Amino acid sequence: MVITRRTAGLGLAATFLTACTGGMPQSSAPSRMRAVPNPAFDSWVAGFRARAAAQGIDPQVAARAFRGAGYLPGVIERDRNQTEFTRSLEDYLAIAASDERVATGRAMLRRHGALLARIEAHYGVEAPVVCAIWGLESRYGARRGDVPVISALATLAYDGRRGAFYEKQLIAALRILQNGDTTADRMVGSWAGAMGHTQFIPTSYQAYAVDFTGDGRRDIWSDDPTDALASAAAYLSRSGWRRGQPWGLEVALPQGFDMGLTGRGTSRGAGQWAALGLRAASGGALPDHGPASVLAPAGAGAPAFLVFRNFSVILRYNNAEKYGIGIGHLSDRIAGGPPLYGRFGPDATGLTLADRKALQQRLTRAGYDTQGADGVIGDNTRTAITAYQRARGLPVTGAPSRALLRHLGG
Repeated sequence: MVITRRTAGLGLAATFLTACTGGMPQSSAPSRMRAVPNPAFDSWVAGFRARAAAQGIDPQVAARAFRGAGYLPGVIERDRNQTEFTRSLEDYLAIAASDERVATGRAMLRRHGALLARIEAHYGVEAPVVCAIWGLESRYGARRGDVPVISALATLAYDGRRGAFYEKQLIAALRILQNGDTTADRMVGSWAGAMGHTQFIPTSYQAYAVDFTGDGRRDIWSDDPTDALASAAAYLSRSGWRRGQPWGLEVALPQGFDMGLTGRGTSRGAGQWAALGLRAASGGALPDHGPASVLAPAGAGAPAFLVFRNFSVILRYNNAEKYGIGIGHLSDRIAGGPPLYGRFGPDATGLTLADRKALQQRLTRAGYDTQGADGVIGDNTRTAITAYQRARGLPVTGAPSRALLRHLGG
């Protein structure tokens, strides 16, 4: 999913990245994403179709696209309830670069190695980086979304909160149909109109999608990920990706380091950073890949990163630092690199990531399924905690704690 979609309010800062919600939002509750009668929406569509015709959209294309389309109240619900959701870098990376996502990424790198090598040779974007984008955007194609894009975009454009933006996306979606790249019934995606394996919104699709298979269509919706992976690489390439250079690396900050020097607003050469006491977390000297910035999103004592030009290119895909770090770290892990060397301290409840994983595992063993043990306390874990506390006659808070961990035993 590219930056324009993020600034539209979807993604990392909104759903806090597809990764942090377990992949791209799905219509797992079909009734919430089912079209309902709305005469005012129908009137809006009629007016829109006239505007679309004035912009060169064939009326027959629009007629076919809107056949069966309708107002989706679930889309508005998603849009209204996603902008405040944030997670810590620790929680984000626990999901974005989970053992499962890393293992699947390595398997996909082997399975599609020949294709990714051809894409890398053509666009100059390393295969693990393309694979990481695939993994973070749609869990390697497993969660591409099944919401009808025309209905979703029309609903959002009609709603008016970002009406102009979504009407522009709707026009672009109709142009895609008019071009013959796909059909309206195959044009499905997220609730906000992001599509395919690498989650392009329609305007980004128009600008960057490529036909790498040579079949005359830029098909990012197919089970075959070829065009989608090549399109992601094309996007990064045209944004200035430099082959052979890293996005960044984890670094160890010296005791007493001036945290005021962190942030992308301060750039220095590797030698200058080394003179201030920075070292690669893995040991050894800092590599020199031009001006670099130090990022320490979780503050002193937590993992820190030295980031180079390619990090800024990743942010063109999604302008959120956690996303950039997530893509970079996941790509390193897929390529065979180690987990982070640095450790995050206890959270506000006094629990470490290992503690939170243990809490989830013990709850599940006790019969209160948390739907996984990634150490991230989400709705499933809170529901399990609440049920456990109620069943055991404990104060019902739904919140994790060291006392609860002790109560659950070993």
